Amino acid sequence: MLHTLYLIAFTILAVIAISNLIGNLITLSIGSQRGYTSRELSSQNFGRSPLTISSRSGMTPHPELLDETGSVIDEPLLVMRSINVDDAREQLDALYKSSPGNPEESEDS
Repeated sequence: MLHTLYLIAFTILAVIAISNLIGNLITLSIGSQRGYTSRELSSQNFGRSPLTISSRSGMTPHPELLDETGSVIDEPLLVMRSINVDDAREQLDALYKSSPGNPEESEDS
């Protein structure tokens, strides 16, 4: 009897999961096929960043993309530089040695 109850419960959960999956796929396909307005496709917007286009079309950009005055940031948010393994190891060792819970400090004291 308990096996039958588990089988029915998991069958119901599987049907719900599959119906949710199908609903999400339909929503995604409708969203990807939506038509764009002529304003979004005009030639004046091709050279501009997506932030400028979205702010002009009435959509509000994410708050992290705005500066203190509310203007859209038009610069890279993350700049990465390459570093070799030895430099990275030295920096990590320096951080470890300067940390407050460093076991080497308690042994010296």
